[in-house]
Amino acid sequence: MFCSALGLEPDFLYPLENVTIAQGRDAMFTCVVNNLGGYRVAWIKADTKAILAIHEHVITNNARLSVTHNDYNTWTLNIRGVKREDRGQYMCQVNTDPMKMQTAFLEVVIPPDIIYEETSGDMMVPEGGSAKLVCKARGYPPPKILWRREDGGDIISRSGPQGKTKVTSLEGDVVNLTKVTRSEMGAYLCIAANGVPPSVSKRIMLHGAATTAATKVELVVDLRSLTRDMHAAQPPTPPQLPTPQLPTVA
Repeated sequence: MFCSALGLEPDFLYPLENVTIAQGRDAMFTCVVNNLGGYRVAWIKADTKAILAIHEHVITNNARLSVTHNDYNTWTLNIRGVKREDRGQYMCQVNTDPMKMQTAFLEVVIPPDIIYEETSGDMMVPEGGSAKLVCKARGYPPPKILWRREDGGDIISRSGPQGKTKVTSLEGDVVNLTKVTRSEMGAYLCIAANGVPPSVSKRIMLHGAATTAATKVELVVDLRSLTRDMHAAQPPTPPQLPTPQLPTVA
């Protein structure tokens, strides 16, 4: 331990830096140690206390982890194809007495993804009726949902305490439309974003449907026409012939 004999203790030249990485990408932590001498550098998952590597030897059975050394004072922990479960506190430790260590956090983020089985599809709404548009998304951090009209028109809310309000965008998983007018029909966009690119969106079409009252009027007209046609198609009633009188027998 040449450095120790000279009274030089190992020390960290730079702090271990936190890492934020998208799931599936590669991450690394770099630990720079001066005056290491005969001491050893170890990598530990601090929150689980699992020893990952000692010096240049990987201890864990995780094949995605490796350690590199530049033959001087820099040690790097490499994590390939980061997964959500890799998230947590990592420690670079030197086996002095007492131990010297520094830690950093690995944050794994996930871009947003629309949950189609929980999201509304295209729908038919009668004029004056109501519609409930639902949009769900997954990701980390949890995505925020923003609604817009595809044509840039206003989204009209009639459920608030101030009565009818018009907005160009609306935040939230659910949009409730009441007393829908013809001008509110068309394409609505649900956009999911969480700061991790890319954002994603789904297009939901709101189609107009015939009202019940209009259907009843058409049905009544059709029944009247059918009845009139049936009467017109009946054959004329044949004339009544006089009943013949038989002679009286004396």
